[in-house]
Amino acid sequence: MNFKYIYKTVIALACMSLLFTSCLDELDQIPEDDRQTSEALYNSDPWAAYQGTIAKAYASFILTGQQGPAGNSDITADDEGFTSYVRQYFQIQELPTDEAINAWSDPGTDDLNTAKWSVSNASIQMMYDRIFFAVSICNEFLREATDSKIDSRDLTDAQKAEVRAYRTEARFLRALAYSHAIDIYGNVPFVTEEDPVGFFLPNQSTRTELFDFVVSELLAIEDASREPRSVYARADKAAVWMLLAKLYLNAEVYTGSAKYTECLTYCNKVIAAGYSLEDDYSHNFLADNHTSSEIIFPLVQDGITTQTWGGTTYIIRAAIGGSMDAAEFGVSGGWGGNRSTSALATKFPDADGSTDKRAMFHTDGQELTISDMSQFTQGYGVAKFKNVTSAGDPGSDSTMEMVDTDYPLFRLADVYLMYAESVLRGGNGGSAGQALSYMNDLRERAYGNTEGNIEAGDLTLDFILDERARELYWESHRRQDLIRFNKFTGNDYTWPWKGGSMNGQEIPAYKALLPIPASDLNANPNLVQNTGY
Repeated sequence: MNFKYIYKTVIALACMSLLFTSCLDELDQIPEDDRQTSEALYNSDPWAAYQGTIAKAYASFILTGQQGPAGNSDITADDEGFTSYVRQYFQIQELPTDEAINAWSDPGTDDLNTAKWSVSNASIQMMYDRIFFAVSICNEFLREATDSKIDSRDLTDAQKAEVRAYRTEARFLRALAYSHAIDIYGNVPFVTEEDPVGFFLPNQSTRTELFDFVVSELLAIEDASREPRSVYARADKAAVWMLLAKLYLNAEVYTGSAKYTECLTYCNKVIAAGYSLEDDYSHNFLADNHTSSEIIFPLVQDGITTQTWGGTTYIIRAAIGGSMDAAEFGVSGGWGGNRSTSALATKFPDADGSTDKRAMFHTDGQELTISDMSQFTQGYGVAKFKNVTSAGDPGSDSTMEMVDTDYPLFRLADVYLMYAESVLRGGNGGSAGQALSYMNDLRERAYGNTEGNIEAGDLTLDFILDERARELYWESHRRQDLIRFNKFTGNDYTWPWKGGSMNGQEIPAYKALLPIPASDLNANPNLVQNTGY
């Protein structure tokens, strides 16, 4: 099954098991006679049901509903595009940091710029809802994919084997969603396929408990997962290893216990899996980036069959404004939203990419300094993501409304950076010499020669943090990185509009975690709000 094109074939089954209060009222309004049970759907056409549900599980990370781009939303909202998982994940990981700022006054979005959010912030609520929507779909699949149920249904032996492979993928996708909950909210409700379907009040797990569960799930499916690079955009062994490495890299933040040796173990596994740096950095962010040799796990989007006003459509079009020519980006128009802060742009030797080609900024008509967040022309435009191919051809949608560009959630460059950081932080299983070599691999690609190479004495944690910005900006890593380096809160490091001040000011320490949304907290007495809110 090719998930670049299968997302259109999804079924309503996956929406039936929503367990969380933000969605319960609507579900409870549906008459019982109008609800088709999971058992009936799986027994009537089990192969289509299994394919449809696992496709929906993948799609839930980038699409917004059953129809696309609007008209049958998974989660009720005035703007269906606002409900996109990728859109909200990008906003939460990028807008409160030194890498991006948004010009809109959309509910929730404007307060992310300054970390002035409250427990009722719309983006924080939507991200929370999206995480648990994805979890609920995976749980429903797993309830129906036990060995006994698979064996009892009208499936060929080959189909039964494939459903069992889907089962490991569903466990990975659930682990991925829960890993985002760990990172963003910390202590959250915890539900698996063993819990009942329908209304109940789930208990809250601690951040450490959820971390331990997710790690145990990934270790349990490691051997059963598909071989690396066997099927594009599918959860395989390399995706499992990558997520383990990311969790171990941040384990000291999440649990208080450092696990940099474990991070190196899984970085080494990914590196040995046969990925290589794409020769041209920009190819990782174009409409044909599915051919990149570097992308380990993407969230796929297609301009014809997987349409959404969220996803990479949002990331590309929200970054276009001012004098930027939308046609050069392969879209029909820009939305004048996101651009860079001076803190990001000045991390490069120049903003036009003449030295470090990763500097993809539009400066014509744009000011470096931002005195008014609502003015798109203040702050350099970011031209990193485009809906054109490496040959310069536009995406598949002839109207240029929707995009083909996949979102590279995991890629090899991040593995090199994690390896180097883990070595510097004292992890075993790597060497300083190899870490330096990986850093210079990235910089030789960026510079096109060895002029940007560094020496052993230059390889410090401060260098790693800045290099992560140069290599990974706008790929939804920055908030997590700044927290791990103790730079997000406090005033040790400031950037424009941090904390609501033009020149930057302290963010309180408790804002390293976002709040449990007020609606869920009020509905479930088992939940306790994060400290400070």
